[in-house]
Amino acid sequence: MKASSLRLALAFSLLVNLGVLGVAAYRALALQGPDGFGGLPRHLQLSAEQQRGWHEAEAAFLAQLGTAAADIRAHRDRMVNAIFVATPDLAAIDAERAAIARLQDEQQKLVIRQLLRERELLNPEQRARLARLLLEQPVGPTTIERLHRD
Repeated sequence: MKASSLRLALAFSLLVNLGVLGVAAYRALALQGPDGFGGLPRHLQLSAEQQRGWHEAEAAFLAQLGTAAADIRAHRDRMVNAIFVATPDLAAIDAERAAIARLQDEQQKLVIRQLLRERELLNPEQRARLARLLLEQPVGPTTIERLHRD
């Protein structure tokens, strides 16, 4: 084989290898998401069996959570609109506030039930990792507090 052919084959091989590495890096970044977090199953290093159970429990939970959030938003919007009408109806405002509180209570119970289900799928190390992650989540001012600070 001529030296020029060998260099050409080597260059081609190098380009192919770089392409494979590029694809692997792209897939790794895509799995992590825009914030660098690859999702709970990946963070907790779930086994294939754990992932199946996790995803089965998660699907219904996420649907219920989404419905609850939409319901809370609808009541919140009605409450805000009721506050800013020409003559506010305090009973209507309080009814919306009570509905929001009830829905938030149900939502908290839903999250607790889900965490208990997830807990059963995890080994002690994974439980500790999930607990740490949850405790590290920031708790800050509400939207209304942020709006009123300036």
